[in-house]
Amino acid sequence: MSNGIKYNVWPIGKLPKQWQRPELDSLAKRGYHIDDPRDAIDIFEKKLASYAGSKYAVTVDCCSNGLFLSLKYFKASGQVTIPSRTYVSVPMQILHAGCQVKFDDIEWSGIYQLKPYPIIDGAVRFTKNMYVPETLHVVSFQIKKRLPIGRGGVILTDDEEAYRWLKMASYDGRDLKKPYMDDNFEMMGYHMYMTPEDAARGIILMDELPEVNEDTGSRNNYSDLSSKSIFINNDM
Repeated sequence: MSNGIKYNVWPIGKLPKQWQRPELDSLAKRGYHIDDPRDAIDIFEKKLASYAGSKYAVTVDCCSNGLFLSLKYFKASGQVTIPSRTYVSVPMQILHAGCQVKFDDIEWSGIYQLKPYPIIDGAVRFTKNMYVPETLHVVSFQIKKRLPIGRGGVILTDDEEAYRWLKMASYDGRDLKKPYMDDNFEMMGYHMYMTPEDAARGIILMDELPEVNEDTGSRNNYSDLSSKSIFINNDM
């Protein structure tokens, strides 16, 4: 990484070669300079921001957690309105963040807003210049998505303050510009970061991906969650 702090990949210093995943070596063979495993995360985030049309990108371990972190960044409270036909984890994350869910029967494809907050659930859209300006725009890399890493997601933003908060919040509140032993852990964070190996897989997949892609989902792919008992009287 640019800060020069080395990533200790295993307690004894080096994970045996036969136990390592192949993606980081594959990047080196493709001409990418990987001095530290976390360089793959930096490269992937820059590629994602350039592709999406945002200034910044924060990779996370899944889209659902990206939505949760976005709600926490805005200190969300009260009702959050989403389509009644969407994936079940979205209302669950709203509840976990301390809000209430309001379902609305609306048409949507690819993306929709978690109203009234400038948060975009873009789990089923991945195409050039997809970023919705002045939002936290969250994307999924689940195995059925356009960039099928298997697990992972990204939060796109133009806001430097949000970018810095989300980077620390997603990585246990750690300041990665400081050596671990020197970090005073001044922020309460979450264990929601993307691994270097998954980021490397994302880079490899992006190198092969077309710029323009159709949405992989809409309201027609989901059941009506407003009728599910778990979300009726959903105060937590």
